[in-house]
Amino acid sequence: MNTIKLKSMLLQYFNEDIGDGDLSSETIFSTSDQGSFIFYAKESGIFCGRQIIEIGFPLLDDHLHVRVLKEDGQWIREGEQLAMIEGPIRSLLAGERVILNLIQRMSGIATSAYVAVQLVKGTNANICDTRKTMPGLRMLDKYAVRSGGAYNHRSGLYDAIMLKDNHIAFAGSITKAVKSARAKIGHTVKIEVEIETKDQLIEAVEAGAEIIMFDNRTPDEIRSWLPFIPDHVTTEASGGITLENLRSYAESGVQWISLGTLTHSVKAFDISALVQLKGVIASGTH
Repeated sequence: MNTIKLKSMLLQYFNEDIGDGDLSSETIFSTSDQGSFIFYAKESGIFCGRQIIEIGFPLLDDHLHVRVLKEDGQWIREGEQLAMIEGPIRSLLAGERVILNLIQRMSGIATSAYVAVQLVKGTNANICDTRKTMPGLRMLDKYAVRSGGAYNHRSGLYDAIMLKDNHIAFAGSITKAVKSARAKIGHTVKIEVEIETKDQLIEAVEAGAEIIMFDNRTPDEIRSWLPFIPDHVTTEASGGITLENLRSYAESGVQWISLGTLTHSVKAFDISALVQLKGVIASGTH
């Protein structure tokens, strides 16, 4: 990840939560009170968010000492310790919720990506994400997908050409859209075309599309249309694909399967904190 960008993001998130100060902590603890957190997993899955912890807490207070016990992409079991943080209590509490929110989301995405990759094992299909990420969190969401063993589709509108139904409708045809795009870009950028019918598929191939996306097509449709696609053209399936029907799409012969569900409806991974203060250990999750 871009750590310069990450620091800027974390500062924004901390400012949103802390505002002009933490009323709860500042009315109870002095600046000299010390304590410690232990982050631990409350379920099993893939851990992701090491840099969030390592960079986030010291960004709040350089007197905080951080030790992360797991690597991104590592399988963790319920009850395992993930990280230890110690230092001024005010700073610990100021950063706890923001950092937990982020690593819970990232670990949830990484775990979903891992599950999807396992489901297509033994086929030629690869799993990738989409642009259906949370605004402001795309860099983290896509990093989490990679940590789970899947791949990233384009990062945004700026790094790949993907001609969808609306582009084609406005342009007048697939041929016109592809011809116009190819005339204005360099040789390093590929053109992907979204198709819904066999006629659109044939037109896209003849127009010179380098990637064909089967949009909301069934595995049987994809299987029957693949023979019309030259070997040098990459194939992708997207739309209406879930973990439940993923294997049937993988077995259709398509090369890539893009899953919006990896990021747009992620279930946060359950991680909590154990707080140790004056010999007393209690859970802190709010």
